[in-house]
Amino acid sequence: MLKFPIYLDHNATTPCDPRVLEAMLPYFTEKFGNAASRTHFFGWEAAEAVTIAREQVAALIGAEPAEIVFTSGSTEGDNLAIKGVFDRYATKGNHIITVCTEHNAVLDTCRHIEKEGGEVDWLPVNSQGLISPDELESAIKPSTVLISIMLANNEIGVIQPVQEISRIARAREVLFFTDATQAIGKIPVNVQDDGIDLMAFSAHKIYGPKGIGALYVRRKNPRVKLTAQIDGGGHERGMRSGTLNVPAIVGFGKACEIAMLEMETESKRIAGLRDRLEGALIRLEETYVNGSRKHRLPNTSNLSFKYVESESLLMGVSRELALSSGSACTSASMEPSHVLKALGLPDDLAYSSLRFGLGRTTTEEEVDHAISLVAKTVARLREENPLWEQFKQGTVPN
Repeated sequence: MLKFPIYLDHNATTPCDPRVLEAMLPYFTEKFGNAASRTHFFGWEAAEAVTIAREQVAALIGAEPAEIVFTSGSTEGDNLAIKGVFDRYATKGNHIITVCTEHNAVLDTCRHIEKEGGEVDWLPVNSQGLISPDELESAIKPSTVLISIMLANNEIGVIQPVQEISRIARAREVLFFTDATQAIGKIPVNVQDDGIDLMAFSAHKIYGPKGIGALYVRRKNPRVKLTAQIDGGGHERGMRSGTLNVPAIVGFGKACEIAMLEMETESKRIAGLRDRLEGALIRLEETYVNGSRKHRLPNTSNLSFKYVESESLLMGVSRELALSSGSACTSASMEPSHVLKALGLPDDLAYSSLRFGLGRTTTEEEVDHAISLVAKTVARLREENPLWEQFKQGTVPN
């Protein structure tokens, strides 16, 4: 039996897995110690829990536990990586390369760097949402200290060629940072195989708690150094001071452990559901898939329904479906998605897009209901749009 509303916005956040919550609960009441308290059992107990969680997080991405710095989430991780490198390597240069389709946590941080006197190059993407490795290589200067390119896009799910990017970065002795928030737990990510030097990700995208994340910082070949952005007690190898959120860290570790065990089978199942949903909806006239269909996450589908405003469509299905028209962090903005505009979409298509984010709790029955409801709502809204009638009569351009 269906339960409404059906949640199809897993790119924004995910429900906390009951197994994760169960692991966390003792650390709120019974095992409440401060992990930095080194003189009694309560502190030792908390520190041991953090050590285990650090191992679990590191294992998911092929890192060493000592290379994991716990943060409050990916936004803080993005800031620490970009600002930390810019400050620490100032004697080498002040140039950063990023991409115009990045999450605002990266875009705004890079704009801050520009205000601080840094130089930032913003690479374009093609109509599929992919960068050109040749353009990246051409953008590198002697003063380049960091390349910041997200692994998988939060709006269209497109996966960038990280191994090619890292090869270019290594050849030119430039550090490579990636925001992997959307990729972790959905596709295999290995920082050694992929040649990643710094990587930010969050627990709440992989069925863990909100308010906890991690920044991977490579310790050798090369050893990456950062200037801390939060000063205090010197926690997390001096990179991020502040009392550790032990319950959330425990939950993060458990979420990573579950992801390792279930990712392969679950990703296949979810990709099948996505293809079922997408295959049905693109049969509707003037409906388009945004971004690469080959190089993308298994759970993500971004569709534009021409002659329908996405906000009207969202309102039309909101009682039964939880969807978004793009990034949750910019959902209040009335501007068209900067990601879709970067693909070259005209405003009418950019304003008519919906992002479908499937997840661990998504069922075939839910997908079928979403197909039916979206199709009916699109048809109704188009009937109310004079442009649709003109299009059917052949009096407006296709």
